[in-house]
Amino acid sequence: MIGYFYLAAAVFFGILSNNFAKISNGYEKFIPTSLSAISIVIAVFFISKVMKFLPMGIAYASYAGLVIFGTFILSIIKFGQNPNLYGILGCGLIILGIVMVNALGK
Repeated sequence: MIGYFYLAAAVFFGILSNNFAKISNGYEKFIPTSLSAISIVIAVFFISKVMKFLPMGIAYASYAGLVIFGTFILSIIKFGQNPNLYGILGCGLIILGIVMVNALGK
């Protein structure tokens, strides 16, 4: 179960890094750029901890998919971006894939 706690932390910091990357204006603003770099290093630290408890493929697939989905949701809530049908369907398939990998991939 601790592996999933580490996974949640890695996902949080991965999404946070993407948020700071967006507001850094193409890495032109020093503080958001620095925070993006720091948060991605923390995310990688936690994903390395996850791999002690889950197989690497399952750990990284779950991390990547959840960061994509979380960033997708963040873009809607914080930045007012409107996804089209294909974006919504694609993210739904990502979530389905994460569930399948974790439930059936072991």
